[in-house]
Amino acid sequence: MTDLSAPDAPTADAPTPDTPAPDTRILDSRALDDLPLDALTKGIPAAAGRLRLGEVGAQGWNVLAEDLPLPVAVLKDSALAHNGRWMARFLEAGGAVIAPHGKTTMAPQLFARQLAEGAWAITVATVQQLEVCRRFGVRRVVLANQLVGRQAIRAVLDALAADPGFEVLCLVDSLENVAQLEAAVAARDLGRPLNVLLEGGVAGGRTGCRDRESALAVARAVRAAPHLALAGVEGFEGLIQAGTPEAREAAVAVFLDFLAELAEACDAEGLFERSPVLLSAGGSTFHDLVVKRFGRVGLGRPTQVLTRSGCYVTHDSGTYIEAFERLAARSPELAAVAEPLQPALEVWSYVQSRPERGKAILGFGKRDAGIDAGLPLPQAWHRPGRQDGPQPLPPGHRILGLHDQHAEMAVPEDSPLAVGDLVACGISHPCTTFDKWRVLFTVDEAYGVTGAVATFF
Repeated sequence: MTDLSAPDAPTADAPTPDTPAPDTRILDSRALDDLPLDALTKGIPAAAGRLRLGEVGAQGWNVLAEDLPLPVAVLKDSALAHNGRWMARFLEAGGAVIAPHGKTTMAPQLFARQLAEGAWAITVATVQQLEVCRRFGVRRVVLANQLVGRQAIRAVLDALAADPGFEVLCLVDSLENVAQLEAAVAARDLGRPLNVLLEGGVAGGRTGCRDRESALAVARAVRAAPHLALAGVEGFEGLIQAGTPEAREAAVAVFLDFLAELAEACDAEGLFERSPVLLSAGGSTFHDLVVKRFGRVGLGRPTQVLTRSGCYVTHDSGTYIEAFERLAARSPELAAVAEPLQPALEVWSYVQSRPERGKAILGFGKRDAGIDAGLPLPQAWHRPGRQDGPQPLPPGHRILGLHDQHAEMAVPEDSPLAVGDLVACGISHPCTTFDKWRVLFTVDEAYGVTGAVATFF
């Protein structure tokens, strides 16, 4: 049985006779079925002994029957399937493709699902994330970041050299980085250019060229580099802020105009070397604006609009609920492709204590749920052996704060909760909850465990 719990990474130097070469075989995500699990993995019952990931769905476990030690993070099968269908219809209606951001889940099984549903590529932010994709059979990766540093550049070039069918696109926003990449690829002699995307940015923001002149200087340098190829224009609109939702949307529109103008200027100078030209931006909040604005760009060669939303796959119960409501208001024709996206991710825990009349302590904390975009949202409860299924929590239940392993929850005077009851919390922004879990359980509508998803953070 192959132990996939800690895949080796390529070594920095050639192996010596005393150092065996790392195992870098390309695996199907189904190879994760052999991943060994036991009680050292959060959520696995001690009584289960040692089992394989692929055997989890056959155990007959049910969250509500207390077959798993809590806390656990679950993914609802029905919501995952619905969200995949929604995104496929949205992209078809908007004439776009998607390279979902893999850093949201870092779960090769979900990558495989997204690719099967039509994803054009998987997007990553780091070379480690790229290697997870490559190791589990993803054939095209967008590195939505600058490729900087000896080891990172070497890792990407090693991957490209090892597999002529593997494709990587990375970002450039400086003359220095263009020169570094050109020198590295020239020395490696891949036999094909490294595809890069020109990144535009905003003042006070993160990476990206801030103005037309500097951006075109970078694009011209790429065109002059024999071992690089300008494949398109890219930006990230998700961090743009303003005083009101309307002002924020207006600022995003201005930024998308800037990216479109960069693409038109590059096209006018014949700087693109890939067809179709990629026009990409990438948060989970404004993908309707991205699709509509980039769909109006007219170049002298074919274009492909590429969105990179990652959070759609699970959606959430906070930030992206609100974002979808805004999307539906400004783009009803795109929102109407199907019923709204559904939250798939929940964290279940016990009521551990009722120390005061208006307070309950739940048995999960910052080790189990992200709080960067708001506190978890109590949604349902269940009393084992006394109810058929989860019941909605009455108004007045809210999380006050998280400790490492505990959640403080305000409860109304008439709260039904008692010690030993189960509580389900939705979360806001799935990215920083996924990274708390090595394994998340998939469940059916009755919370029967249907399988498990492994992550590689």
